[in-house]
Amino acid sequence: MAQDTGMFTVHHTIGNVLCCKCGISMQPNAANMCANCLRSEIDITEGLQKHVIICHCPECDSYLQPPRTWIKAQLESKELLTFCVKRLKNLNKVRLVQAEFIWTEPHSKRIKVKLKVQKEVLHGAILEQAYTVEFVIQDQMCEACTRVQANPDQWVAAVQLRQHVTHRRTFFYLEQLILKHDAASRAIMIKQMDQGIDMFFSNRSHAVKFVEFIGKVVPSRSRNDKQLVSHDPKSNNYNYKYTFSVEISPVCREDLICLPPKVSNSLGNLGPLVICTKVSNHIALLDPFTLRNCFLDAEQYWRASFKSLLSSRLLVEYIVLDVEAVSSEVNIGGSKYALADAQVARISDFGKNDTIFNVRTHLGHLLNPGDYALGYDLYATNSNDSELDKYKGFVLPDVILVKKSYEEKWQKKRGKPRSWKLKSLNMEIDDNVKGRDHEEKMNSEYEQFLRDLEENPDLRFNISLYRNKEYQPSEMASVTDGDDAPSVPLEELLADLDLSEVEDDNDSMRE
Repeated sequence: MAQDTGMFTVHHTIGNVLCCKCGISMQPNAANMCANCLRSEIDITEGLQKHVIICHCPECDSYLQPPRTWIKAQLESKELLTFCVKRLKNLNKVRLVQAEFIWTEPHSKRIKVKLKVQKEVLHGAILEQAYTVEFVIQDQMCEACTRVQANPDQWVAAVQLRQHVTHRRTFFYLEQLILKHDAASRAIMIKQMDQGIDMFFSNRSHAVKFVEFIGKVVPSRSRNDKQLVSHDPKSNNYNYKYTFSVEISPVCREDLICLPPKVSNSLGNLGPLVICTKVSNHIALLDPFTLRNCFLDAEQYWRASFKSLLSSRLLVEYIVLDVEAVSSEVNIGGSKYALADAQVARISDFGKNDTIFNVRTHLGHLLNPGDYALGYDLYATNSNDSELDKYKGFVLPDVILVKKSYEEKWQKKRGKPRSWKLKSLNMEIDDNVKGRDHEEKMNSEYEQFLRDLEENPDLRFNISLYRNKEYQPSEMASVTDGDDAPSVPLEELLADLDLSEVEDDNDSMRE
């Protein structure tokens, strides 16, 4: 501003002084010494720890925080860096500015951390200095791992998950939820049983937490019991084994349900024939003829429980001959539906008869003439259901369509790898469920589960899908497969982190 008015201004310059030790020119400070001379005269890291011994459990990959707390942390993670810094004594005498890892070989049993600290020295001068702390790792198993190693079958609490159905689709989905939320990290053993899974824990509180997790993701009910193992009359200590029995609702997605009259009346005369569209911590039911829907939580369901009239294993494939829209699209629970009148015929009837069914369906927004659909054949099904007999004068429809079928497109992609994959729990298989027939049935149901994930975006919303590194796309395959086949978009896939590959990449970068 002074230059704009033409006034003369004096520029302020900072003069240099000579260091009182080495005599070099430097900017003045409170000690009148250069940084090198200050470091030679004063060591602010004196009295700080340079070597520390830490205890590491190789089984569960956790570190001991004295006196008895074990903290889980991966190598070069934020948790491990925080743990290492907190183990240093007298660090409150200086001001910590920066902390970072220095790379070491994973098998060297050494962790090096570079710290940068500041401290006020002579006459108010601030000195900054960096130094390295070496942490020596000593292997020592934690109490839980010690008990497991001493006796692998020494469990304290067991959780028995059961669902009384003829398939394992629910447990395939539940397995992915357990992996995503790391709910089975405390389990010492997992065993696959005939109609469910058994989880074994070394602590009762871990089993209780797992049962609470199951209750939040699927409609279930549980009961528990305990058995006395040993008793010390002198110290009055009792050792028990606890068992938690968890029953999951037998109603599954895409099942056809005949609601009991009391339940139907409580839901505003819904149904009585409804389709289960979604199962989470509640059950979503949809009337395919009116698009009325409702949601039942676990408490409401178990208060008046009911079973499925027909399960998805009895779905029959139909071809759509004609579709006439009745209503516009309606958004229900995040999914779109539209009523339509359709003419369909069974695929198995081609060349045998000319039977055509006129049905009303909720899939009017998806079906077009020439498409295939899966539905329940009530025309040829002999249904002996006590709840259905209570509805006097009720006329069963011939067909109830459930979903669009992509079987023809799946046949073209049979045997070809997918661009994604799922992780699985490390489970032992019970002797009663081993066998060639059981293995073929499991593989068939798992393949159907993978197809359901590709067809239904809502189903894969809560689980983690990983990129398949062995997958190599082919131009010819993309042309022959067609564009209408359901697939998982690449933006929904996660990178599967492999620590050994990261180490190999670091080695190649250093070379």
